[in-house]
Amino acid sequence: MHSKSSLIREWTKNKVLFLMVLPAVLYYFLFSYLPLAGMVLAFKSYRFDSGIFGSPWAGLRNFEFFFKSGKAWLITSNTVVYNVAFIVSGLILQLLVAIVVAEAAGRYVKKFMQTTLLFPFFLSWVVVGSFVYNLFNYDFGSINGMLKYFGIGSVDFYGNTDYWEYILVFFNNWKYIGYNSLIYLAVIVSIDRSLFEAAEIDGASIFQRIRTITLPLMIPTIMILLLLSIGNIFRGNFDLFYQIIGNNGLLFDATDVIDTYVFRSLIHSQDIGMSAAAGLYQSALCFAIIMLSNFIVKKIQPDYSLF
Repeated sequence: MHSKSSLIREWTKNKVLFLMVLPAVLYYFLFSYLPLAGMVLAFKSYRFDSGIFGSPWAGLRNFEFFFKSGKAWLITSNTVVYNVAFIVSGLILQLLVAIVVAEAAGRYVKKFMQTTLLFPFFLSWVVVGSFVYNLFNYDFGSINGMLKYFGIGSVDFYGNTDYWEYILVFFNNWKYIGYNSLIYLAVIVSIDRSLFEAAEIDGASIFQRIRTITLPLMIPTIMILLLLSIGNIFRGNFDLFYQIIGNNGLLFDATDVIDTYVFRSLIHSQDIGMSAAAGLYQSALCFAIIMLSNFIVKKIQPDYSLF
């Protein structure tokens, strides 16, 4: 009874705040929690005339097909390797950009740098995919045109898997570096300026101030964002891989991730049960890795853990 009256008092006191958060609650309920019931498809042989709950049970046959297809290890390792490369390179570049922008002299210089770096984030991956294709196309790509101009033979980028690890990492960072660096820039701006002034009076150089003040005070934010990134380490960026690579089978061994594999499996075979099994496998791995990472961080430094 007491808790009920407390809830009513809280609602009366903060009614506007509850109404403001209501759209976000409805969004996550409709698009994140309600669809969880669809996980049952991973254990069913789906029939369109019977629906999700009326379809016959298939047990673990969908998972068996996924693992026996010979692709499970390949796409899982590709997903992890690419995400590790994205996380490590992204963290370094985002910190570097945030520090450079924060230390840049002049308001207009800072605004120009932020605008220039943030612009790619607003480009659709469809546009980026077209841009990449016009750069690396064998016949009329800009890079091969430049190579021909200097008397160097053309390179078949879309027929060779050796280059795409670097190309994908580059364009992922190019698109997200400006947006993600804003969080680190906000942390740097919020640091008490008297600390930098005191260090400067003591004769500390700009690099010493960054090493002894900026970076240590950014560690809590870095750890939180790193844990959130690790939680998605088994979840590939579908737009990135599909819009840049497309259905080029010559590159699948080096660029296929869980998300693109599930999409193609659903489009070509229309086997919803097998696609749901691969998606559930991916979600289970994401859940396990975030729990393990948070547990390790909590043991080492509880203040840096998510929960």
